[in-house]
Parts: sequence; structure tokens; C-alpha cells
Amino acid sequence: MRPRIGVTTYHRDRVGRPRFQVPSAYVDAVRAAGGAPVLLPPGDPEPRRLLDGLEGLVLAGGGDVHPARFRSAPHAASYAMCEERDAFEFALLADALDRELPTFAICRGAQVLNVLRGGDLVPHLPDHVGEEVPHRVSPQEHARHAVRLRAGSRLASLYGREVLEVASWHHQAVHRVGQGLEPVAFAEDGVVEALELEGAPWVLAVQWHPELDADEGAPGHLLFRHFLDLARGRT
Repeated sequence: MRPRIGVTTYHRDRVGRPRFQVPSAYVDAVRAAGGAPVLLPPGDPEPRRLLDGLEGLVLAGGGDVHPARFRSAPHAASYAMCEERDAFEFALLADALDRELPTFAICRGAQVLNVLRGGDLVPHLPDHVGEEVPHRVSPQEHARHAVRLRAGSRLASLYGREVLEVASWHHQAVHRVGQGLEPVAFAEDGVVEALELEGAPWVLAVQWHPELDADEGAPGHLLFRHFLDLARGRT
């Protein structure tokens, strides 16, 4: 059977005809790795029950986590903040961790994981590290840059090497690391690019966008295949 994988959607879009949406690359990457994606829009009154019958969870990227979640104030560059989505995803992730449900936290998803575990975020990377490394070209276009994987980490073991080129599309990032989390990948400017949770090999968390590199043989496809292997262990 194809593992059923929950994929969170973006916030409720009220411009024009109201809708929920998510970039198709997430759905395509899950399918290409052998999974059956199930979209999970925010606003459900019982988000934890949505995980019943799923073998894995993908926390997609998208808008900013509201800074109130980590006791800060919005930055002028903050965008697409949504309390409905924040509440939904924090509840989903907390229950997924309790269940030891294979979880793939991507970009915003990695930030949600860090904040849930008591960490905080850099509100706007250019203010913190400058712009030598292009973490985001524009709101409409992703960038590419190298990341270095920590030797001995699960990610480095999975890839069999310590340097990757990744697709990047974010202006916030992990600052103070949450409880039990270990930074295991870094951009050249020191920005944290991946996290591992102590004692939880079934959790993947990357700041970059592997769904944009998910063709057969590409670095993102390897991550999704590994995630689906974890999910198959639940079937």
C-alpha cells in the first residue's frame, strides 16, 4: 500500500474567491517517492484527529510564524502571518511527535518545530547575516546556495557527503535552538539549515526546499524517498 501522507496547506486566502492552496511540488514529491498525499487545510476544530489513519506528515513552507509565538514583534518584512494556520500546525506537530509519526518539516515547518520546542527565530535574515548568501531572491523566485552537513549526522550519512546545493526560499530562520534539537547543516553565513531531534530518527527538518529538487536522482528526491521509507514502517 502507498503510505498516506498528510501535507499541510497554506493559510486561508481571502483574495478573490476564498480558497486553500499549496504548491503542487509538495504533492508531486510525495507521489514520486511512492506516497499518497492528503491535504490538511488549517482551521479544523480537532486537528489532532486528522492524523488518525496517516502514516506520515509533511509540514509545508509558506508564510511566517507569528513572532508572538516566540515572544517577539513583527518585522517590517513579515508576511502572510496567520494565527489559524499557526494554531493548526503547532497542534498537529505536537501530536505527531507524541505519536512518533514520521514527520518532514520543510522551511516554515522546521521553524514551527524549533518554536514548538522552545526556540526562537531570526525575524529577517538580511538584518542578521547580511545578503552574501542568497536565502531568497524575491517573494516570487527561489535562490540556490550550498549547505554543509555536520559529519556524523543522519543527513550526512544519508547523502554520503557533507556539501549539498539546495533550493532556498526564506527570510526567517532558526536562532536560539529548541530543546532536544541539534543543528546539523549550515549555510556559509552560519544560518542553520537543518535540525535533528534527539532520539527521533523519524523526524526530518530542513530549512531549504527539497520539493523543488525532487526529480528522480536529485537531492530532494532522496530525502522524500527516505521519509516514505520511514512512513512505510508504520503501515
